Amino acid sequence: MRRGMTRSFGALMLGAALFAAGQAKAQDGGNNQEPAAQADSHAHDHDHDHGQEQAHGHSHGSDAIYKGHFEDSQIEARQLSDWEGDWQSVYPYLQDGSLDEVMVHKAAHGDKTAEEYRAYYDTGYRTDVERITISGDTVTFYENGEPLEGRYASDGYEILTYKAGNRGVRFIFEKTDGDEAAPDFIQFSDHRIAPEKADHYHLYWGDDRAALLEEVTNWPTYYPSSLSAEEIVREMMAH
Repeated sequence: MRRGMTRSFGALMLGAALFAAGQAKAQDGGNNQEPAAQADSHAHDHDHDHGQEQAHGHSHGSDAIYKGHFEDSQIEARQLSDWEGDWQSVYPYLQDGSLDEVMVHKAAHGDKTAEEYRAYYDTGYRTDVERITISGDTVTFYENGEPLEGRYASDGYEILTYKAGNRGVRFIFEKTDGDEAAPDFIQFSDHRIAPEKADHYHLYWGDDRAALLEEVTNWPTYYPSSLSAEEIVREMMAH
């Protein structure tokens, strides 16, 4: 395994501009605490016109949760099995033009041109990790086909509160074993706040738990590897 990947993982997460004004207080399972993090309400406007990290849904619960408004009591601890599967990055599809139709669709309903949306998502989706597999407690990252593996256990969750008043939840897992270069922490955002299978997700990874919570400009995004580019486009445009 390449030990140098630790540096690339950390640089990916910490190199982006930090928009959060503070760190959320830790949430461990069902222990609810008052959140403290603040972020630009437009900083996470990705994938399906998210104005916030938690504002998107397929079958993600009530409309209030969809918009990022929920009670602490609604949040439940989640297991890594919620994200089990074989996942592909959507970044290559943005690069090769497969998502151009999505950018045009966003421009027709949003406040940016298609090119401006494309540039925005180029920052958001950017990653060298083209594939991730999750099985049991093992997460394997693939960069240029080379695997990097770690075993992870739940480290609770964090609630982030944004300037617009909406909120999001990051579900966090800490490495317990595996390749030294595998990231110490991974943080999932899939627009759910309780146990449920993910249909796609945004993943943050690195060795500094607190710094990752401040990252809101780069959110590598993964869909099932079984989906074609056309199917991913339909999923994105359906919401």
